[in-house]
Amino acid sequence: MKHSYLLLFTILQFTVFAQYCTSVGPTSTVDSNVESVVLTGVIGTINYTGCPGVIGLHDLSQSVNVSLNAGATYTISIKFGTCNGNYAGVGQAWIDFDQNGIFDPNESLGTWAGTPPALTQNWTFTVPANAVNGQSRLRVMHREAGSLPLNPCGTFTWGSVTDFGITLTNGLDCSGYPGDEQNDAIIVTTLPYTDTRSTEICYSNHNYVYPSPDIYYYFEPNPLLAEVNVSLCGSNFDTFLSVIDMNGTVIAYNDDDPECAPQSSLSFDATDLGPLYIVVEGWGAFSGDYTLQINASYVGLDAHEQSLFNAYPNPSFGDLNLTPNAGTFQFLDLQGNVIQTLNTDKQSFYNFDFLDAGVYFLKELETGRIQKWQKL
Repeated sequence: MKHSYLLLFTILQFTVFAQYCTSVGPTSTVDSNVESVVLTGVIGTINYTGCPGVIGLHDLSQSVNVSLNAGATYTISIKFGTCNGNYAGVGQAWIDFDQNGIFDPNESLGTWAGTPPALTQNWTFTVPANAVNGQSRLRVMHREAGSLPLNPCGTFTWGSVTDFGITLTNGLDCSGYPGDEQNDAIIVTTLPYTDTRSTEICYSNHNYVYPSPDIYYYFEPNPLLAEVNVSLCGSNFDTFLSVIDMNGTVIAYNDDDPECAPQSSLSFDATDLGPLYIVVEGWGAFSGDYTLQINASYVGLDAHEQSLFNAYPNPSFGDLNLTPNAGTFQFLDLQGNVIQTLNTDKQSFYNFDFLDAGVYFLKELETGRIQKWQKL
């Protein structure tokens, strides 16, 4: 077992969104500090002067912005200096090109080690061709007495951390990739449900459990559902799967399914549950291709109960015959909506040519028994 389920459960209960780490940087305003940052983009220029020092993160991402084109090359000039005494330290800068909310090692623009006064560092970098269009960040960090590579989420005593706004253009358009946030969740329409995607492109981290990209699915159980089964078995990376309600309360979660580890699957009782989010993500920082499968069992649906009344042909192109004088039935869709009430004391033959192909249900009102019927 790679981690404590109890800890993860506690974390999941109280978190919904996650983005850039902001509880970072120095606890003191004296000594080591970035003295200047200059970056000219296709639109706009960052021309920053440091000092006096700022405790924690100096967040200028909303007020200082420059636009960069994917595939283009730029030079950033940074002077790692001091606001007081001269002490040895290290520096580093990153741009979050894939907008996953993490300053990854491969997004580093350059590193510096030395003692102020030092020469201005001029680092030339190329924006990846597959950089994700939109608003991102540049982070510049200077840490006294630190070592390389720096942790972009680190805290320390002396130094500075400053964020600037970066608008990435001419890169990857992620507007056609729903599910990155709860308010844009992928809607699960009918069961069984299957969806195949990759978390490696256009998806970022909005769930505190792991720093990996995650994808949200919106699912509304209906009154006919008993148990819902969700599976990521067959994915090509180490997955983590969770189900939360609208308040962020955990309904179910799984890391390694015994049958398909390190992939995940889970089941939960859908009785009396309201709308839910099913969250797909990787264990740790893993990401990759996955296939999500959702199936369910239904209340009162078993072989014995099905034999007590007859609905035929099944499947059918629209014609439906019921056992004469068998009672009154509700004809329902997968969401539990009543399409029509059927009284077999008066009529035993019905036609549903007007319905879309799919799975429907017949519910006997007197007993509550349910039978599945398929329209071809």
